Amino acid sequence: MKKLQILFCAVIAITLFFSCKKETFITSPAAGLSMSADSIKFDTVFTSVGSITQSFKIFNDNDQKLLLSKVKLMGGSASPFKININGVATTEQDNIEIAANDSIYIFVTVTVNPTAANLPFIISDSIQVNYNSNTRYVQLQAYGQNAHFLDNTVISSNTNWINDRPYVILGGIQVDTGFTLTIDPGCKIYSHANAPFIVDGTLIVNGNKGAEVQFAGDRLDDPYKDFPSSWPGIYLRGSSINNIVTFAVIKNAYQAVVVLEPSLNVNPKLIMHQCIIDNAADAGLLSVNSSIQADNTLISNCGKNLNIILGGDYNFSNCTIASFSNSYILHKAPVFVADNFADQNGTTVTGNLDAVFSNCIFWGDDGIIDDEVIINKQGSNTFNVTLDHCLYKALNDPSNATFTSVIKNVDPAFDSIDVSHKYYDFRITKNGSAPGIDQGITTGFLNDLDNNPRSVGLPDLGCYEKQ
Repeated sequence: MKKLQILFCAVIAITLFFSCKKETFITSPAAGLSMSADSIKFDTVFTSVGSITQSFKIFNDNDQKLLLSKVKLMGGSASPFKININGVATTEQDNIEIAANDSIYIFVTVTVNPTAANLPFIISDSIQVNYNSNTRYVQLQAYGQNAHFLDNTVISSNTNWINDRPYVILGGIQVDTGFTLTIDPGCKIYSHANAPFIVDGTLIVNGNKGAEVQFAGDRLDDPYKDFPSSWPGIYLRGSSINNIVTFAVIKNAYQAVVVLEPSLNVNPKLIMHQCIIDNAADAGLLSVNSSIQADNTLISNCGKNLNIILGGDYNFSNCTIASFSNSYILHKAPVFVADNFADQNGTTVTGNLDAVFSNCIFWGDDGIIDDEVIINKQGSNTFNVTLDHCLYKALNDPSNATFTSVIKNVDPAFDSIDVSHKYYDFRITKNGSAPGIDQGITTGFLNDLDNNPRSVGLPDLGCYEKQ
């Protein structure tokens, strides 16, 4: 019996010994500590607009508890950076325990104060971590950018935006009826998630090759800068007239460009020269009973690339309209749909449709969609749709369209499509035998989307010309 008591006491003592050992702090300067990052970097952050939240972890790599004597934001309360330590917003915290083989989170945000600089500037700080007489740092860096901030703004006079700072649209912008907004080459316009770009007057975009005017969302940090539906889009409404957009890149919208109602004069409501519309969640270019002239334009990887509703008047020359499924948008709708009707309050209404597409490519990746060109007619309205010297993919040709010298179901041999790396090059310049080379007809547009000259007599199909 006595032996059993001695054995029982020994077991308890051993258990207490190891329990206490695990509860004690490791104090050696050689104690293992690792961090998931040694630096935190933010892409362009606009002044007065906060960043996304980034984070890193501090790991205790030991079988005993580790005591961090201090975690400190070196710039203190004056720093543009803000930190949160395991749920506590602070500039510094002492005596932070990390259990054996456990970790804690540090969250970081930044808000950039305005300066006089027009160009991007760098701001920096660091987070100090002290433990067992050791000092470690995590470097913080952000690129700040001043901007013109426009919050729920109505433009009610003729206005010219110059390329000195980006334009950040908060809450939306409206070009009022009867007035013109002119945008200079190289301007960058970034819209917030709730900020549509509404045009009731006139929009003139004067981009150049190498100085394109860019429209995108205002979240520029990875991965948000590539997300579709990050801003609403551009809306040309009923009273809008004489809109001309040249060398613009319009990306990551919900509906990139929406054109509504017929033109109030003899000019197309929208003329697009050498533009790119990309990665729109719903529609790339949506027209409702309106009029558009477009040349050497790329509409790519949108939920619905080109969608015409309730007819209208259209002329597209040397355009590429193509989609490939990716991690953002699945290609599950035809790249081109044209209807001369629409449902309005439960009643089907129809309109005239006149549309000519010359030297264009309509293509989508293999999979869900068999017919990339869908043309539907209802009623007895005027209905003329022509694909002239175009390359397209379809098992079934629309019965209501005219096809002249077309190439059907032949891969256009785009230069490089790498969906996994989100890289898309829709040129047909590398492959000397690409089916669209020298298969077009002469138009009045002499240069392609790269602003390279078109071949005289037999231009290539699509928005790029082989050089």
